[in-house]
Parts: sequence; C-alpha cells; structure tokens
Amino acid sequence: NGDTRGKQRSSATLATHHASHVRRTCAKEAERGTPREGREGDAMSRGSGSGYDRNITVFSPEGRLYQVEYAFKAMKSSGYTAVGVRGANSVCVVTQKKVPDKLLDPTSVTHLFPLSSKVGMVAIGQTPDAKAVVENARKQAADYKRKYGCEIPVDYLAKLVADKAQVATQQAGMRPFAITAMLIGVDETWGPQLYKVDPAGFYVGYKAACAGAKEQEATNFLEKKIKNNPQYNDDECVRMAITAIQTVLSEDFKAHEIEVAVVTAANNKFRVLSNDEVEEHLTAISERD
Repeated sequence: NGDTRGKQRSSATLATHHASHVRRTCAKEAERGTPREGREGDAMSRGSGSGYDRNITVFSPEGRLYQVEYAFKAMKSSGYTAVGVRGANSVCVVTQKKVPDKLLDPTSVTHLFPLSSKVGMVAIGQTPDAKAVVENARKQAADYKRKYGCEIPVDYLAKLVADKAQVATQQAGMRPFAITAMLIGVDETWGPQLYKVDPAGFYVGYKAACAGAKEQEATNFLEKKIKNNPQYNDDECVRMAITAIQTVLSEDFKAHEIEVAVVTAANNKFRVLSNDEVEEHLTAISERD
C-alpha cells in the first residue's frame, strides 16, 4: 500500500510539473503574439517551404504536386529536343544526337527505341529512366503479341506506358519518370498514329508534337504549319519535322547530328534512317530554301 501511495504521489507531481510547463509556454507565446496554431498555419500556407516538395503523394495547399513538376524540369534540362509529325500515310520523329565523349561509340548513343516491329518511340529526358520505360514497354508489346497473336496497337501501348508513369506519381516508394515519350506507328484501321506521354502519365494523340528543351518554340512553329491540316507525303513528313527542329534550334544540322525514324503504311515497320538517307533530306531542304 505504501508503494502504491508513493507511485500515485509521483504521478501527481509529474502531472503538476507538466501543467506548469504548458502554462509557462503558452504565456511566453502570448507575450510574443504568435500562437502555435498561427505558426503552423503560416507554415502550411508557404507550400513547398513546408516540405510539400519532398513528398510525391501530398498536394500542396495550392493543389500542386511539386515532385511531378520537378520531373518535367528534369526532362527539359537534358538539353534535347524532339519533333514528331504525322503525314497522310506515314509518321516520323526527329531528335538531336549528341555524343558527349569522343571515346564513346556513336552507334551506341540513341534516343530512338523500337518497341515492336511496327511501333517505336523517341524518349527525351533522363536516359536511365528512358531505358526502364522502354524495357517495360517492350515486355508489354511482347506479352500482347503472345496472348493475341498480333502486334500491339500504338494507342494501347501508349496507354500502358502512361499508366506506368501515372502510378509513379501516386506511391511514396517511387518517383516520376523524368522523360517524355513519343510513340509512332501505323494502325491498320486508323492509319498513322503519333502519341505523346508526359511524366505525369497524361497521353493523347497528335497531328504533330514536340518535347524537350525547345518544346514551346517548336509547338508555336508547328501550329502555324499544321493549322490547315496538310496531308504530307512520306518525304514531306520527314522534311517538315527536320525543318521544325532546325528552325527552333537555329542550326543547320549535319546527318550525324540528328536521328530520324519513320513508319510508313507501305511497309508498316519502325525504321531508323541511315546517315545517307538523312543527308538526302537535308540536301532537299537546303535546295528548297
């Protein structure tokens, strides 16, 4: 009984000390005129300053996901630009090709990736992220062909790539992919198809699209050229894409400085043009101008 009464007195003493500490703390805050609730409210209103940019899955008070926005910035900071154009019977993508080190084998540096025999992709942004997205897309394309006995449609593969990207914006154990992907192919029903998938997991079909460092400038250029919905033939489609990227970057590229991939209705295969073929298009553009 004596032990019990001693424990009760000790608990009462601790409670008294705690209450006294709380009263003193509240009095000091009242003197400063800054209640604790007010300080917390100010911190919440500051948005990213309160740590909202450290968590993918938490919206800031302004309704923003900062990590997703940072993924867009990381994609553009790569310094590359890509342009895709859809023609009457073909679709193509053009991107810069930079070899950062003289010791690298230029044939091993690329931003163009076949996903199946009929569908390909250009990925602009962080190359390691691009490789991960490409491997997943190739697996999805192979699984579809094994299950259904035919090639995966471009729009459905774009949806699967977008779904994977969108899930990465919802789970705290993942981060968004810092790439924008453009998928091209020719659908047996709908003809040439061009889809773009961004780091947030949004995807949609385009007549012409662009991604990367000069995305806005390229968009403005293409909007003027495509507004009347011209039906480009195979050569015109490639040359329009090359002209767009040369114009927005203010450069006259050599054949080894750009990469061009096409899919035409005639053979319906994703194909990367050789340097000689690219040179022919560059010569035709310079003679036209």
